[in-house]
Amino acid sequence: MDLLATLTADKPVVIFSKSTCAISHSVKALVCSFGANPTVIEIDKMTNGQQIERALIQVGCRPTVPAVFIGQQLIGGADEVICLNVQNRLAQLLLRARAIFINMLQLNWFGPVLD
Repeated sequence: MDLLATLTADKPVVIFSKSTCAISHSVKALVCSFGANPTVIEIDKMTNGQQIERALIQVGCRPTVPAVFIGQQLIGGADEVICLNVQNRLAQLLLRARAIFINMLQLNWFGPVLD
């Protein structure tokens, strides 16, 4: 099994990040705002961080961080995650991956919105 598949296996959301990257911090905050608890891998703090970074480049991540996997599938970087959010598709991906269990966008102060 390749390195990225091993690191993302059995985890609903994995965000590859660098501890000093402001964009990575923003993406983590966005994902967490839905109630998800992503696994965050700070590659600059890991002994095999350069190996992970090379693996991210091989799958097309440029820049390499943030790199977001939802349901073991590469979603992409900040641009892709923000675009999914603007299109109201990020919550659905998180629900499908079982990273969240209720769509917070369908709630209001008085309970669920009925269609």
